[in-house]
Amino acid sequence: MEVRRTAPVKLVVPDERRDDLHESAQQFLHCANRAAEFCWSDDSYTECVTSNTTARDALYDDLREETNLTANLVQEAIRRAVHATKGCVERWKNGKRVSQPEFTSWSMLYDKRSATFYRNEVSLSTVNGRVECDFELPSDSPTPYERYVLSEEFEFRASTLQYDAVDDEFYFHITTRKDDSEGDGGDHPEGSADTGHQTVLGIDLGVNSLAVSSTGRFWQGDDYDHWCREFEKRRGEMQQRGTQAAHNALLRLGKREDAWRKQYIHTVANELVSEAVEHDCDGIVFEDLTDIRERLPNATWHHVWAFRRLYEYVSYKGPERGVSVEQVEPNYTSQRCSRTDCGSTHEDNRHGEHFECQKCGYEVNADYNGAKNIGLRYAQKRRHRLRSSPKSGGGDAPVDVRMNGGTVNGESHRPIAGD
Repeated sequence: MEVRRTAPVKLVVPDERRDDLHESAQQFLHCANRAAEFCWSDDSYTECVTSNTTARDALYDDLREETNLTANLVQEAIRRAVHATKGCVERWKNGKRVSQPEFTSWSMLYDKRSATFYRNEVSLSTVNGRVECDFELPSDSPTPYERYVLSEEFEFRASTLQYDAVDDEFYFHITTRKDDSEGDGGDHPEGSADTGHQTVLGIDLGVNSLAVSSTGRFWQGDDYDHWCREFEKRRGEMQQRGTQAAHNALLRLGKREDAWRKQYIHTVANELVSEAVEHDCDGIVFEDLTDIRERLPNATWHHVWAFRRLYEYVSYKGPERGVSVEQVEPNYTSQRCSRTDCGSTHEDNRHGEHFECQKCGYEVNADYNGAKNIGLRYAQKRRHRLRSSPKSGGGDAPVDVRMNGGTVNGESHRPIAGD
């Protein structure tokens, strides 16, 4: 059985080399988007290119000429586009609405040749030679970096370099793996054995409430929606003027809007992780975002952007504070009663923001009900996985879901429809 672990590390980048990383990321995104354009076909998924060899043979020489990236970074950019295309093709086959992958988020993939590790620093390939970066590690020991990257049991696989524009910091997410012949862990969350007790926080994402936790905390979307509308209104006014001055002002407005959006979601992400820490949660569970456009037809593009960024930010902020981040399939979580003695699932249970169980009469905010069910689904899936494993010891690994007023064990709930 293969076990994978990711260790997030904050980098100390020399001031004079920061621009080299920014320029490298821009050229990496250029390569990834060029590859995605090559791989994609609007006519049929059978015409999409899902072979990394085919894409690399067709694009590698041109992309090396167009950029100053090293060979390994160009190949990683092509591989990212092919992987994204494969995912879109699978959803297309299942009748889902898809479009050509587009890469806009600041990130680069590094393999073991383009990232060379020393004990407390890493040497990274860039468009202007290598950059030597020290690690800023937390004082608590052992850190995830010490447990996995420095461990002789784990093998380095790949890493993702990300940039936090709000904090003006660079982070390196180092992925490792080991072959677990003893079957002692599987794919369990960071810092918790599969046979150990866990408490998780369920998170529901929506239009009216940007996020709702299973503890009953709401992050309302009113302020976010208001300012998105204000920025859109101001863009429209500037576009109507048609002057060069208006065009320049439009560019400045776009930068301010982008910074504002990221700052807003960073704040929500920090508060969400703090909510988990304050309630002694080992993990945070989100719904899978793959088909969220179809599940939330009233969501605009800026809602979907916010959902994806929130999950992305929590995914690296959580592990830094000892909290793992998981995803589960959201099927029927909005229609299921989250009461411990019910669990009835019916399409008439939810009406907009209101949930009323047709069986037991339980009434509650629909998003809060969904957040509890997302946590419960993870608890049930994890227990089912352990029971199906011949080396899991019978599945005695309780997972509690933190709720308003206490915790509930997933075992006490009926399975969600569709499991």
